[in-house]
Amino acid sequence: MYKLIQVKDVVRIPPRMFTMDPKEAAKIVLREAYEGIYDKDEGVILAILDVHEISEGVIIHGDGATYHEAVFDVLVWKPEMHEVVEGEVIDVVPYGAFIRIGPMDGLVHISQLMDDYVVFDEKNAQFVGKEKGYILKLGEAVRARIIAVSEKSKIIRENKIGLTMRQPGLGKFDWIQKEKRKAQSGE
Repeated sequence: MYKLIQVKDVVRIPPRMFTMDPKEAAKIVLREAYEGIYDKDEGVILAILDVHEISEGVIIHGDGATYHEAVFDVLVWKPEMHEVVEGEVIDVVPYGAFIRIGPMDGLVHISQLMDDYVVFDEKNAQFVGKEKGYILKLGEAVRARIIAVSEKSKIIRENKIGLTMRQPGLGKFDWIQKEKRKAQSGE
């Protein structure tokens, strides 16, 4: 889920930035420090948007930089349990499909791809449902539900998201439309 939050923190502005506007200098320093990291409480920090307030600077003995309290807006994305997300299939492997959902990738295990017996066709790099004939391959848009979130590190790639596409209304968009038409026609 995307959120806009307001954060208060201390910013170290180095001497080379003293000629800049303090808010702009703080924004640059904050972007370098925060953007692209994963915070366990807030999620992936996507962008530092605006610095609202910045206090008078304090100089600490032995350090030529100034330290300022700053209040700023942060755009974050946090995967929430049971959240329905849309994404693109970016990789297929024998045990499942990786889906790009926002700034992170999630894994749909082969057993969670569809409500059917699924076989991995390694030659064509795709999954095939035996009864319904549904096919899932690279580059296709899908809808999935988050069923597991493992938060281990500040490095985005080290955190894991588990997804399912077995429930009604989930899966490849073509499948969803076929199931809707089938339900409306009463089959």
